[in-house]
Amino acid sequence: MLLGGTGEARALAERLHPRVRVISSLAGRVPDPALPVGEVRVGGFGGAAGLHRWLDEHPVDAVVDATHPFAARMTATAARVCAERGLPHLVLARPAWPTEGAIVVRSDAEAAETIAARGFSRVFLTSGRSGLAAYTDAGAWFLIRVVTPPEPGILPRRHELLLSRGPYHYDGELALLREHRIDALVTKNSGGAMTRAKLDAAADLGVPVIMVDRPPLPAGVAVADSVDAAADWVSRL
Repeated sequence: MLLGGTGEARALAERLHPRVRVISSLAGRVPDPALPVGEVRVGGFGGAAGLHRWLDEHPVDAVVDATHPFAARMTATAARVCAERGLPHLVLARPAWPTEGAIVVRSDAEAAETIAARGFSRVFLTSGRSGLAAYTDAGAWFLIRVVTPPEPGILPRRHELLLSRGPYHYDGELALLREHRIDALVTKNSGGAMTRAKLDAAADLGVPVIMVDRPPLPAGVAVADSVDAAADWVSRL
């Protein structure tokens, strides 16, 4: 089973198919997602008990977790269930972005406090829908880029909503920062090339970056940092 929803998960499914039967699991939070090759299931499991039940009904030989680096709950649940079942388990974690020069924080709440404390006034917010409520009282104007519309009532009082899906490119990100006179960029340390261009554009314009650090991986899990390494792990089973 491949816990997916990322570009790395789709690439791994393609690498393994058809030599290995792959069942990709998507959380279902993004409408019209890019689908991997092979079998696909959509939706949550209902916690550890639900994942245990699913594995009872759909026996698999191994689990590869290639979810987003901030999908901490799913990663923790998969690690726990696989350990309890003695099931081979690998986390495919794309390398994090370098943090040199960035203002590293632990959460969206701390990022919002940093915006207020440093007096940033026009902020490009790219940290996703889940933490938007933390910025409602940050005092700045926000350009908020998300894939799908957020729930009503959690947006900052002054904002512009930009619905968009990557990959993003340097020229476009540079123009966006200039057009909106951005004086701070907020992002999660997702890593990868798909959304990296905003960091390069911010660096060239001297725009400070507030970067939410990744949650730690569960202790003791096997980790691969590339699709090649994950494919080799599967091949060795």
